[in-house]
Amino acid sequence: MINQGDELREIITKFAESGWDLIDAPSIKWLDSNLNEKVSEIVTNELITAVEKADSECGNCGCEFDPLYKRALVLLRGI
Repeated sequence: MINQGDELREIITKFAESGWDLIDAPSIKWLDSNLNEKVSEIVTNELITAVEKADSECGNCGCEFDPLYKRALVLLRGI
């Protein structure tokens, strides 16, 4: 069974590779900070804001990211 930290990193990695400016840049920034174990509240909050906006704009389009937005928000808010 995958732990929540690994699950979150996998989801955020997908966002980082998405090519959608709204979520890829904040995701890359979070992953870079996370790899250095210096995730600041500001970087995490920026990512939460971006994922909330992505979910609002595209969260019901039927793509593979739809459920990931919601799961990422649950996991990010639990940090």
